[in-house]
Amino acid sequence: MVEAHDKKRVIVIGGGAAGMFAAIHAARAGADVTLLEKNGKLGKKIYITGKGRCNLTNHSSREQLQAAVSGRQGRFLYSAFSQWDADDTIRFFEEAGLRLKEERGRRMFPVSDHASDVTKTLEREMHRLAVDIRLNTEVIDVRKDLSVITGEETLRADSVVIATGGLSYPSTGSTGDGYRFSQNTGHTVNALSPSLVPMNAEESWVRELQGLTLKNVGIRFSSKDKVVYREKVGELLFTHFGISGPAVLTASSRLTEILYPSGHVEVQIDLKPALSGQELDRRLIRELEGHHRQDFINAVRDLFPKKLIPVIVALSGIDPEKKADQITSSERKSFVHLIKHLTLHVTGLRGWDEAVITHGGVDTKQIDPKTMESKLTAGLFFAGEILDADALTGGYNLQIAWSTGYVAGTAAAAI
Repeated sequence: MVEAHDKKRVIVIGGGAAGMFAAIHAARAGADVTLLEKNGKLGKKIYITGKGRCNLTNHSSREQLQAAVSGRQGRFLYSAFSQWDADDTIRFFEEAGLRLKEERGRRMFPVSDHASDVTKTLEREMHRLAVDIRLNTEVIDVRKDLSVITGEETLRADSVVIATGGLSYPSTGSTGDGYRFSQNTGHTVNALSPSLVPMNAEESWVRELQGLTLKNVGIRFSSKDKVVYREKVGELLFTHFGISGPAVLTASSRLTEILYPSGHVEVQIDLKPALSGQELDRRLIRELEGHHRQDFINAVRDLFPKKLIPVIVALSGIDPEKKADQITSSERKSFVHLIKHLTLHVTGLRGWDEAVITHGGVDTKQIDPKTMESKLTAGLFFAGEILDADALTGGYNLQIAWSTGYVAGTAAAAI
């Protein structure tokens, strides 16, 4: 048993996923922990993740977790994932009384489908561990001597964990404060851009398809005639401004350098990726022959969702009232090409209000991957979205929060 006067004093800044996890594990390791949160409640961003259901991790192997992380950051997170992986996350929440379920793509959710239950579980565990939770407490600055300055007082600790999040969903309190603290302590903050975010398109016809989801389509993104990202089979959603959906959000995390703050890419959608051009042509011939007396727009109705039919027929340039048996070979082959290469042009990413995660952040070259401690300031740790380490959609980014939060909190208590 650690005596009270021997306890390490740890201050955690930020009451989101990474901050709460760091606080819990610092306290479990025997530290006297204070968590500072500027909002009036904890976990505001957790409440809106997974459309309010909270996709809290992806039940993947450590290798798969690494593969889901952008570029070299996967290597940086190797140690964190080795110390705390998806199985550990699942075990933690279930032992804390939160029942989980696995859905498509190995995504894990609370059985209740309530994101609030995730926050309640974490909050309950912090109370059990006697973490001093201070809400409505805004941190003004963090200094190299580990003094933490709030609007009312200056706090001192043996170690400090910065887990203030990024810039995504600023309404949750993610306003970039942690980047300023990091720079004030000598750290480099790599260029910041919204990630896992929808895209704007210049074509007006996308607005006619607002709300339409296309599942199992192929999507290819090209810049300067070079393919920069592709997904053989994915899901896409049309919006009033452009495109969204899992495949688009994933692509955004790979294309931020091209599209933010401005840029252009061409998007080609293969509406029938399971069929080759020849197979699709034969299918179209059968449809036209089977409805030979009908107008073209009605003859192809079985090929597409109802909302898409008038748009794609208009894009084809074929008279919608032309009889199916009058469609020429040239028109038919042109229509097949359109189905396999429905093209639109993206003009940039949407803003921070719609971004799931922040791309960029505190340079991980300045962080010890085994402890999340700064290589520049002893006793200063980082966890979660503030780090320059983001991943694909599907629960991976919250797993980064849990893994880095665990490592930072445990190591902070051992200082």
